[in-house]
Amino acid sequence: MTLGLLNAIERDSGVTQRTLASELGIALGLANAYLKRCAKKGLIKVAQVPANRYAYYLTPQGFAEKSALTARYLTQSFNLFRHSRRQYDELLAFCATRGWRRVAFAGVGDLAEIAVLCAANHDVTAVGLLDGNGGETFHGLAVVNRLKDLGPVDAVIITDMAAPQDVFDALIKVLPRERVLAPKLLNVSREMPRLAEPGTGDDAA
Repeated sequence: MTLGLLNAIERDSGVTQRTLASELGIALGLANAYLKRCAKKGLIKVAQVPANRYAYYLTPQGFAEKSALTARYLTQSFNLFRHSRRQYDELLAFCATRGWRRVAFAGVGDLAEIAVLCAANHDVTAVGLLDGNGGETFHGLAVVNRLKDLGPVDAVIITDMAAPQDVFDALIKVLPRERVLAPKLLNVSREMPRLAEPGTGDDAA
């Protein structure tokens, strides 16, 4: 969040709090709080300009912080790419050994892009993607909101980062559980929650 704010201020010192809130996807009050925090830490300088508006400028400390945050972001992005690529390679290889040739991905985004690229290295066919925003294409693949619209599918690999557990829970209602796969990095629980048996709960005498 701080990196996004510093980048926005560097691009336009006259940026409004409302514009910042919109760009960062946060409430206006939260944008104001972040600005105050950055000013208190000495990352930005605030100057009043005509028409009761404010201008924001990065301080030398702010430029240094932006560089450090950018480096950290790139490192984290690289690590995410490296780990996710390895895990999707493993899942796709598993599908190939099982003879599951027609593979779909669930979720459009960065992970889907990595998974689609990995699929080209395995003896499988990426048949498309399942996502709430159907009717689009992603790297030349159809994006649908109903799995049946992709035709026969042998397995689905989850690439949704926002709600992977919800995606898994929905998919196992239409596919065998063992054919719905997810990389470890998404931390999807494959087991159904166990209900306490009668007489074994905390209230049991």
